[in-house]
Amino acid sequence: MNDSSDRKKASVTKESDGLKLTAKEEEVMCLLWSEGPMFVKDMLEHMPEPKPHFNTVSTVVRGLEARGYVTHKSYGGSYRYEATVSRKSWCRTKFGSMVKRYFNNSYLGMVSALVEEDQLSVGELRELLDIIEDKGKSDSKKS
Repeated sequence: MNDSSDRKKASVTKESDGLKLTAKEEEVMCLLWSEGPMFVKDMLEHMPEPKPHFNTVSTVVRGLEARGYVTHKSYGGSYRYEATVSRKSWCRTKFGSMVKRYFNNSYLGMVSALVEEDQLSVGELRELLDIIEDKGKSDSKKS
């Protein structure tokens, strides 16, 4: 299989798995998002105690690469890994999935639940309204 079909397959896999990550995969992705491209040995330095074995982290990263979440560049016998999915894209998809699954695809239902559970104050709701109104103004200027 050539390189371009490998990348195409990885992106199809990435889309079809709905950006689902295990806790360990998410930990690696968060490191790549916050620190930028890294070698496995550098990832280990940033991980809390007890640190996983080098081979464990390497296996997790290779799995992420197979699914299209990361790519690598070879430096001698070592690979430096880099995220191919942005934190923003991943968060947007995860958030949308949560709203769909738990709030019947209703963002109003999600905000209502936050208000009912006292997780969102009146002041915060006012801030949201300001954001929505500002967005509406900027959207109308684009038209």
